[in-house]
Amino acid sequence: MAASVHELRPKGGDSEKITINLGYVDLGHIDLLVQEGFYGNRTDFIRTAIRNQVERHADAARQSMTRKSLDVGLRHYSRGDLEAVRASGRMLDIRVLGLASIASDVAPELARATIASITVLGALQASAAVKAALADRTR
Repeated sequence: MAASVHELRPKGGDSEKITINLGYVDLGHIDLLVQEGFYGNRTDFIRTAIRNQVERHADAARQSMTRKSLDVGLRHYSRGDLEAVRASGRMLDIRVLGLASIASDVAPELARATIASITVLGALQASAAVKAALADRTR
């Protein structure tokens, strides 16, 4: 029987876990909608509500992303990317809406030598040492 079970969505790197506090009445409304079959579970309801609000404000968000020059989605910086930046004598101003990741083999010294500032609206994945090295440059 276990051989016929397939994972539909991989766990881990494609999302970030958050915690929210809700009043009992709001939670009861969510549970009622789940019970009535409108949503599969509380998480489905919350994800749908968030997506609806993001869509509702999409025009304003697009204007803000353009104004702030944000890269949208996933932006990965490898050690080779940062070594090329250092060789060119430039510094990066990283601005990402989504997920910014810095490879695990990037040394803190290389990150400091190549990243002037980092702004991430979403999540930053980097080693603890790199995050610490960039703490004064992170907004």
